[in-house]
Amino acid sequence: MIGEPKGMGNEGGAATASAAELAAELSNPNTAAATLTFKNQFRWFEDDLPDADGQSSYTLLFQPSLPFVLPSEAKILWRPAIPILVDQPIFAPSTGSFEGKSGLGDIAFDLAYAPKTEGGLLLAYGFITSLPTATNDLGTDRFTLGPELLIGKITPNYVLGLFPNHQKDIGGSGDADINLTSIQTFYTYLPGGGWSVRTGPTITYDWEKEQWTVPLQINAGKTVVLNGRPWKFSVEVNYYVEKSDAFGPEWMISLNIAPVVKNRLASLFGLGEQ
Repeated sequence: MIGEPKGMGNEGGAATASAAELAAELSNPNTAAATLTFKNQFRWFEDDLPDADGQSSYTLLFQPSLPFVLPSEAKILWRPAIPILVDQPIFAPSTGSFEGKSGLGDIAFDLAYAPKTEGGLLLAYGFITSLPTATNDLGTDRFTLGPELLIGKITPNYVLGLFPNHQKDIGGSGDADINLTSIQTFYTYLPGGGWSVRTGPTITYDWEKEQWTVPLQINAGKTVVLNGRPWKFSVEVNYYVEKSDAFGPEWMISLNIAPVVKNRLASLFGLGEQ
């Protein structure tokens, strides 16, 4: 079987792997396991605009991770991010107040190549992009594109690394100028028993607005096997110590559910079976 992580069955189920081994596999950003992650994100906002402190929103972020494992054991990693926004606060200058809007947000994805490495080294490089798919004025109406790099280290007890990327607008009907640099630093501690404790804040700098966004983040998760299938459940908390003075999130709490599945897309290309 090409493309299944050690200890996983052909249908995305657990074979002989322990809870600790499954937790380590699912903490690896370059894992060969295909997952369907659902993030239930709740945000509370603050800052200088009228009634900013009274605003909140919910986002369902669907993030499948679909790796393609090549015969050389290198991987091609495809990770879309599809947001569904509910009651997103949008400020209307004409009325001086917020209006809650719901709909599809801009869909983003990254496509990266992860060469086979030794000694627990993690390495991947590729590009990240976003598409102007948003409805109800919930996006920028701009295409963005830019490079990304991941470098890290994985051991039986921890995973750590750095994941920088840069995006710039390359077209679209919107007027916004987008020029963003993001750096995610991550460290995951694996105490055993399927548990994981992680911090992985994403720090962003907006070159157009000359504005930093800096969260403090903690994530606690548990990997379990239900009816033969591994699932990872986690809770993530972000507190933003730096953000836009006009309007931005103060807190974000996310309840995450990620089942491991068979990568049928890889199978279509002959990369799911030996």
